[in-house]
Amino acid sequence: TDIWVSTFHSACVKILRKDIEKIGYTRDFVIYDASDQKVVLKECFKELNVNDELYPLPMVLHKIGDAKDNMLTPRKYLEINQADFQSVTVGKIYERYQTKLKKNNALDFDDLIFKVVELFENNPDVLNFYQRKFQYIMVDEYQDTNQIQYKLVSMLAGTHKNLCVCGDDDQSIYSWRGADIRNILNFEVEFPKANVIKLEQNYRSSKTILETANCVIKNNFGRKDKTLWTSNDKGEQIQFYSADNEHAEGMFIANQIRCVVEEGTRNYDEFAILYRTNAQSRVIEEMLIK
Repeated sequence: TDIWVSTFHSACVKILRKDIEKIGYTRDFVIYDASDQKVVLKECFKELNVNDELYPLPMVLHKIGDAKDNMLTPRKYLEINQADFQSVTVGKIYERYQTKLKKNNALDFDDLIFKVVELFENNPDVLNFYQRKFQYIMVDEYQDTNQIQYKLVSMLAGTHKNLCVCGDDDQSIYSWRGADIRNILNFEVEFPKANVIKLEQNYRSSKTILETANCVIKNNFGRKDKTLWTSNDKGEQIQFYSADNEHAEGMFIANQIRCVVEEGTRNYDEFAILYRTNAQSRVIEEMLIK
């Protein structure tokens, strides 16, 4: 049995390596990284006489990526933004950028899913092949999917409709990079015969943690009703510390560790510090050294 276990993007690369010739590229296409994209964009800016101080590269790249996530070709992007001067300029850059990519037989990261959807829309036989191939489809972390991913999944599941998605609308935190919470909230509208199974028992957290989380998250708008519970112990009371800045935060962490060690109940090698982003580690290290 041929089972695919992959990210959206790696699965799309496999599909494109087989059939991208049907939409005007060759199978040996290259995938541009961020630095490659910037080189091409700078060429577009020069040719279109665009000031990169008025149109910073990261901003333009973000808008182009967002357009692809929402299934907007350069032509569609220009049509819906024709009344806004800045957006029209971005649309012209987007148009020139895509022309250059195709000339170079190249795709950027955002193109990978976009081009598979284009391939499926223009070649029903290819879509039919993959619909028959994937009789059962499962998508994890479904609350973090965007519009183009939603479109791809809907197309692939169009024949068998054996689609299982797993996700938690309360954990949708990536709207800033295109995730659309409506994908999971409206799932039963797209698939009215869907069977919804709530996984409400938590095996990891204490009762105190879950009660606090439930009290906070029940105030969210646009969420599916659920209440997490656990058979675990009540656990320790939650402590909250609000630091003025990252240096005060790092010093607080270091002082907490030092106090526990001085009490004689723990050694330094028994501690671990968890942080959300790599940018936080530098200040924490400096405070530990101090």
